[in-house]
Amino acid sequence: MSPLDLSTLWLYVAPPVVGGIIGYFTNDIAIRMLFRPYKAKYFAGRKIPFTPGLIPRNQERLAKRISDTIMGSLLTPDELQKLARRLLQTERVQGALLWLLKLALDQVEADKQQKTAKILANVLQDLFGQSLPRLLKVLARQEDFLEAQLNQIFDKVLLEFQLSDEQATKLASWSLDVVLPPDVLRQALIDFLTDRNIQVIDEGFREKTSGTYWVVANLFGSRNALARLRTFCLDEREECNARLRELMTSLNMRSRLKEWLQNLSMQNLPVSTVRQLRKTLRDTVRGYVQEQGSDFLEELGQSIEWESLASVILSRLRTSPVVNESLETVSLELALILERYLERDLEAIVAQAIPILNIDQVIIDRVKATSAADLEAAINGIVQSELQAIVNLGGVLGFVIGLLQSASLVLR
Repeated sequence: MSPLDLSTLWLYVAPPVVGGIIGYFTNDIAIRMLFRPYKAKYFAGRKIPFTPGLIPRNQERLAKRISDTIMGSLLTPDELQKLARRLLQTERVQGALLWLLKLALDQVEADKQQKTAKILANVLQDLFGQSLPRLLKVLARQEDFLEAQLNQIFDKVLLEFQLSDEQATKLASWSLDVVLPPDVLRQALIDFLTDRNIQVIDEGFREKTSGTYWVVANLFGSRNALARLRTFCLDEREECNARLRELMTSLNMRSRLKEWLQNLSMQNLPVSTVRQLRKTLRDTVRGYVQEQGSDFLEELGQSIEWESLASVILSRLRTSPVVNESLETVSLELALILERYLERDLEAIVAQAIPILNIDQVIIDRVKATSAADLEAAINGIVQSELQAIVNLGGVLGFVIGLLQSASLVLR
């Protein structure tokens, strides 16, 4: 082939080849100029045109446009409400609440510094030592204060109470051995047989007897006998105690007292007396609570080790199967309450939350804070294939235009 033929062939082949190369690299450079250079370049103290790239140069405006687009089209109040409803479905809310309750229970168990116990102790102390006494003082002013409860205690406990054989035996023995031993009875006789009492007994015996007893009373009288009894009790202490002990044994006082205690029951009393006793019990309790109940509770509250009590309560709660079984029920009830509340006020909550969250400014700040290189990498990661298609399309278009130019040369 002659040199003329090669030059002629190159004349026809060069336009599409050169056009394709120019179109390809022109689009590639244009796309790269969207991001690069990342910073402004200067020559002889002047900024070189087209530096930095288009997107870094207008990053703030781009951030504002992105924010407006997202808030105007994607994250509208209606969309946020729909998103909130999907996120706050009953099952999800119940699961979150159940997790929080279990986490709180685990936190209580892992509390090494007893912070929870101290808080609970303060709450119990305030409730029992201050709030409860004031509340009881106010409630005690009502006529029916604890009426049903006290009546139930009276009917179920006091009215049906009766000593067993063993209890009656022990109480009778205690009464005779500790409360009323012979020495106590002797001293009681001495205290009773004063001169005044002896005189009153003697005069009454003389005045109120008749018949044979009147003769005995006026001839012998009872003054001397009672005086001698008192002297005997004073002078013959041990002998008197022995005689009293023999008298109690001969009269079988222990068995008699035991039998009397066993038969002691309010059920043997008349109905009117039982009703009066029940009313008296209510009035007594009510009056005591009004006058001294608050002071008693305050003093009792000061004597209780609240931190120890709170630790016992928390320990019981941590190991209680009832608490663990009720967590799911409690979380479900709380989720239903929250659902009813959201159905009524979700729109208002979202409207108040949007300015507080300031989502548009968050988007702007996030885009502005992203470096040009990271922004380029993020955009390329999303539309890399599309951008490469544009570059390829530029090469194809340049090649086609070159072919048209070659065709025009052929036709000429």
